[in-house]
Amino acid sequence: MSKLQQRLFFIDFEFSMPDAKLYRKGFYPEIIEAGVVAVEQGTMIEQYSSYVIPTAFPKLTPRCKRFLDISQQQVEEGVPLVDLVNLLAKLNQSDQDKIITWGNMDMKVLRHNCEKANLAFPLHGAFIDLSMEYKQFFGDRNQTGLWKAVEEYGKEGTGKHHERSTMH
Repeated sequence: MSKLQQRLFFIDFEFSMPDAKLYRKGFYPEIIEAGVVAVEQGTMIEQYSSYVIPTAFPKLTPRCKRFLDISQQQVEEGVPLVDLVNLLAKLNQSDQDKIITWGNMDMKVLRHNCEKANLAFPLHGAFIDLSMEYKQFFGDRNQTGLWKAVEEYGKEGTGKHHERSTMH
């Protein structure tokens, strides 16, 4: 039996959000968009991107749609949360794996969404908040946004950029 190779998982989720002034009773953010890249021995072995159907609060707020530049139809045509969770569980096969995110909200929201849906949390291994690593390495006082960090590195960001003036 061959030893499982350590995998690196780069994960980025986008979440639903309430309208700023109309906070719905019991509201919690749900994953509505997921991006995952799995790397093994320096080679990308999986790249996944999908919208995810919210269930507790299925109608996106105007603020959420504007901020994320996302439509109601896009999320309604997405995958159920259980499909995303099953994919993550299938990919993450070892306690030696490293799960890498920019900030800590991705894992908090995934854990909470799994609890609400009675699903087992699919990831195990070392969790790395790359934004904190970046902050410590460069001695920054404040946490730098991913887009800004990419630009500071001398690269141009790709994909959709949204200013993070509020938590998502």
